[in-house]
Amino acid sequence: MKPVPDLAFAHAHLDSLLAAIPLARAMQIALRDCDGESLTLAAPLAPNVNDKGCAFGGSLAGLTTLAGWGLIALKLESLGLECEVYVQDSTIRYLTPVWGELVATAMLAEGESWQTFLEALAARGRGRLRLACRVPLADGKDACTLDARFVAVRAAN
Repeated sequence: MKPVPDLAFAHAHLDSLLAAIPLARAMQIALRDCDGESLTLAAPLAPNVNDKGCAFGGSLAGLTTLAGWGLIALKLESLGLECEVYVQDSTIRYLTPVWGELVATAMLAEGESWQTFLEALAARGRGRLRLACRVPLADGKDACTLDARFVAVRAAN
């Protein structure tokens, strides 16, 4: 299984997907990094601020969810697999306020594997995968975490 080749591939494919989502446009979400095993998205504070002057919780939920969704969508596209990707369920924890740029990184949750996910997708036409998403602070602690299960369904050809 080849990973997402590089950041240029991720930009070419993810930028158009994000542009098609009104919330992502309003939040001004941009791709920050992608290495095939993790995906990092960022958004400025100004369009995502709450009444306290820090990041709105809904923006953190949206950013972390889109990071997870984007990681799976890019992986599948890099493998030439046409699938629809949906979030099935998620649990979010808000640990401390975010007072600056919002940055979220998604990666496989502990115990998950791309191989198992792709084997299920090939055998049943759908696969489930848990991802761990985090919004890290400068000190290395997390401001927010999201544990989410995503479902990919093969497109009908």
